[in-house]
Amino acid sequence: MATELIGYVASALIVLSLAMSSVVRLRVISFVGSVTFVVYGLLIGAWPVVVTNAAIALINVWYLRKELGPRQDLGMVEVHREDPYLTDFLRTHLDDIHRSQPGFTTAHLDDVAFVLTRDGLPAGALLGRKDGRDLHVDLDYVMHAYRDSRIGRWLYADRAGALRGKGIRRVVAVADTDAHRRYLHAMGFARDGDRWVRDL
Repeated sequence: MATELIGYVASALIVLSLAMSSVVRLRVISFVGSVTFVVYGLLIGAWPVVVTNAAIALINVWYLRKELGPRQDLGMVEVHREDPYLTDFLRTHLDDIHRSQPGFTTAHLDDVAFVLTRDGLPAGALLGRKDGRDLHVDLDYVMHAYRDSRIGRWLYADRAGALRGKGIRRVVAVADTDAHRRYLHAMGFARDGDRWVRDL
């Protein structure tokens, strides 16, 4: 009975992994499920189950290393605020944007606009208004599938030179949701009254 339970748990983990929209969570849960299946296969003496799931576990490790390793495949492309590509990206993802940043509107007159890319494909956007040496962020958004990919840390640390090159020395943001506040805190922002600030 305990052996069967291990098989059921492994199956449930694999099914759960397929329901994840986050690439990292999908890989982690799939890895745990495949390792559990390896144990199950060993217990019942089913070598095809062991070999197949050991291979799946290794594939998951390979992709997790790529996903969580040094970011060589991230990019940041400056665009005009009215760029049709950016406009379409924002329109397509507006509902998701409003879940964490409900105050965002496409009517903002931002003078700094970047499309964030992952493997050459759009993954997010950073929009804001420059005020002296400050960038007042109106939108800092990454698509759900890439939120575990450390794009934010890359943006505010490794790639901060792109913002400094525009004369920006401090980033200022306002957070209306707990999720956005947690994100800003994780990115190294410090609370300053009703706003969050981060020196570059």
